Amino acid sequence: MSKLLRAALVGYGSVAEKMHAPLLEVCPTLDFVAIVERNGFRCQQKYPKVRTFPSLEALLAADAADLICITTPNELHFSMAKQCLLAGKHVVVDKPVTLVAEEAEELLALANSKNLICSIFHNRRYDGDFKTLQEIVAKNLLGRLVYLESHFDRFRPQVSENWRERSVPGNGITYDLGSHLIDQVVLLFGKPTAIWADIQLQRSNALADDYFDIALEYPGLKARVTAGALVNVHTPKFMLLGEKGTYQKFYLDVQEQAFKEGKIPAGDDWGVEPEARWGNIHYDQETQAYPTLRGDYRVFYENISDAIRGKASLLVTLEQAIPVLRIIQSAFLSAKEGRKIRQEEGKW
Repeated sequence: MSKLLRAALVGYGSVAEKMHAPLLEVCPTLDFVAIVERNGFRCQQKYPKVRTFPSLEALLAADAADLICITTPNELHFSMAKQCLLAGKHVVVDKPVTLVAEEAEELLALANSKNLICSIFHNRRYDGDFKTLQEIVAKNLLGRLVYLESHFDRFRPQVSENWRERSVPGNGITYDLGSHLIDQVVLLFGKPTAIWADIQLQRSNALADDYFDIALEYPGLKARVTAGALVNVHTPKFMLLGEKGTYQKFYLDVQEQAFKEGKIPAGDDWGVEPEARWGNIHYDQETQAYPTLRGDYRVFYENISDAIRGKASLLVTLEQAIPVLRIIQSAFLSAKEGRKIRQEEGKW
């Protein structure tokens, strides 16, 4: 194997342009060499040295990459990931990895049979606020925990032309943001014993779900993940309740805004949150600011590269993604039928 692994992007939408491409570009052990862009050569304005291909088939035929990162609309994830694995390529798929768990299980079996890496871009495991939440839980700073509330709220009253808001398979906010929030809760507390969900289309002319409120039940603990497109006030990103006190954190991780502004993910200050945005732990007699740990999405692709080389274990696995998909599927069933879905029925 050459010193650098050749990496390619399939799709060049907003997330690919503003997040995946910069992360691939700065990863020290990857060589960002190719992009599949069907409509024109817009990517060459930023990456003139990167080869552009009109289709995944053309990319595979050229044998131009070792690692292929799929950032196409959700309904194409399974077929494209399977195509890449059959061609002997390592794969990263933007979330959700597939639309149903059975497809993810097929990808897992195929990747294992070919000794290939297949991972999912659950980058929000590397949000500074979530890493901080993990630390607070690990240090038992709040005592016995009883409730977690996790928000990802926005104010976007107008329905956009983005495919996520059209009437296509895999659209909507539950697959988009729910994948991240549920993954975080499962990583923190394990698989829930039951879930209950409310999923709605709240905006006028909405064609895809733009609101969800999903409760995940654990023995002695409830976790609630929610997101909406008509929230025009500050809601807490996280609120964690325990017998000793409450941790409350506002504001989203700073990395997403930095990517939107076109900043390069480099330097020691990348992902560092200003003190004014730190969360607080509210104890009975005092309130303490709790420093937000540094967030760093760069860890994701660095680990992918190390795992391919056999230098590290894969941190984000399909085995972890499959229960998240089953929970999402169960959430839609729960919302449709207005009832609780237990683990034995959802089989997550």
